[in-house]
Amino acid sequence: MTTEIKVPVLPESVADATIATWHVQVGEKFTRDQVLVDIETDKVVLEVPATVDGVLTDISQVEGATVLGDQVIGTFSEGKGEVGEESAAPQTAAIANKVIDIIVPVLPESVADATVATWHVAEGDTVSVDQNLVDIETDKVVLEVVAQENGVIGEIIHAEGDTVLGSQKIGELNVGASANATATATSDEAVSTNELASPSVRRLMTEKGLSANDVTGSGKGGRISKEDVDAAVAAKSAPVPPAKAVSAPVTQDLGERTQKRVPMTRLRKTIATRLLEAKNSTAMLTTFNEVNMKPIMDLRKQYKDVFEKTHDTRLGFMSFYVKAVTEALKRFPAVNASIDGDDIVYHNFFDISIAVSTPRGLVTPVLRDSDQLSMAGIENGIRDLAIKGRDGKLSLADMTGGNFTITNGGVFGSLLSTPILNLPQAAILGMHKIQDRPMAVDGKVEILPMMYLALSYDHRLIDGKESVSFLVTIKELLEDPARLLLDV
Repeated sequence: MTTEIKVPVLPESVADATIATWHVQVGEKFTRDQVLVDIETDKVVLEVPATVDGVLTDISQVEGATVLGDQVIGTFSEGKGEVGEESAAPQTAAIANKVIDIIVPVLPESVADATVATWHVAEGDTVSVDQNLVDIETDKVVLEVVAQENGVIGEIIHAEGDTVLGSQKIGELNVGASANATATATSDEAVSTNELASPSVRRLMTEKGLSANDVTGSGKGGRISKEDVDAAVAAKSAPVPPAKAVSAPVTQDLGERTQKRVPMTRLRKTIATRLLEAKNSTAMLTTFNEVNMKPIMDLRKQYKDVFEKTHDTRLGFMSFYVKAVTEALKRFPAVNASIDGDDIVYHNFFDISIAVSTPRGLVTPVLRDSDQLSMAGIENGIRDLAIKGRDGKLSLADMTGGNFTITNGGVFGSLLSTPILNLPQAAILGMHKIQDRPMAVDGKVEILPMMYLALSYDHRLIDGKESVSFLVTIKELLEDPARLLLDV
């Protein structure tokens, strides 16, 4: 038989009361006349004893909750409890008390440590299974750590910006816990206020905008009275005496001009380090050329609609660039090679790194086996990499490798630039804005859509003749795109 536990009838002068202390928990047995819970009013603490032997089955109002007279705050099952009841309750309690460690995923061999990038939850938040809890940033990718069970976030050990190692514990998840119970257990200020002030005093403090830290209790054990609240209000409203002038250095008054200092992200620091390494450890040189984009633009205009209808993807410029670069790499193997110590490594495959701008910074995911992809396959591959980069879903496998890089600053309006090598690669091609310019054609001046090409290369491996010939090959293929189809 289930019996309700109710708040005793309160005196007429008392509007409400507070659950002070539960002396038994769900699943625990108790005997007749044993005190189950203490109810605190403005003046006294009322004890609610058990009327018969039983087992506590539910607590509907936790400690600190405000309740009314004769309100139901819990239930119990009369008797000493059946075997099934006794075994089920401890299991429920065990599940509620189960704590799962939130740990950093295992990092790849090439990654020494990582950084806690963003916590998507806070202590006391309720989470569901597979919900993303925290982002862990490495030099190359962002790893997501998801909840393994439903529950409530416990302690967060490592905050955003902390450096952590693989498999390191960074927080705790209380499995099956309730948000109300966890919040009550973890909120030190709320607990201390409930212990030190009666409900009416707490209401007065709320009306005055005061917390327990703002009021000094004069009662026994530091308990706060209404007089203490009045004194704190008076002290708070008292005029603040002017500070004495002290001799200190004069600080420049910026007025409305402000500045913000933020730490560099791990990715940004890695980019900076690698770019400096490329400048300092290679004999980098850049050669330029220009290409007439009118043939490709005419081809796109003629076939873009049927291409999109047939392949379910738009026909962009990047597929032409990748096709031209792949063909040129076949003709000049040294550009597709890299230096490893005193050895030259010639790659017999064509993995092209595509520079992608993301909210976190510039990354270079790899389009693999470009020689085996059709124009539609290239467009789909680049689109997938761009979406992954935008959403922070690029994996370490997407970023690893690459023999040659294409970067297209033209999408941002760049007219000419000198790209920096993406180590350990030996060359990088920079594409730029397509700009209408007057050009001499067969002795006549014509307005043509022209684009500058920039090839930066490592002169230790690639000679000037090879670099120029490589760039001229790309120019010729782009100006006559039929050659890409005829392989001539």
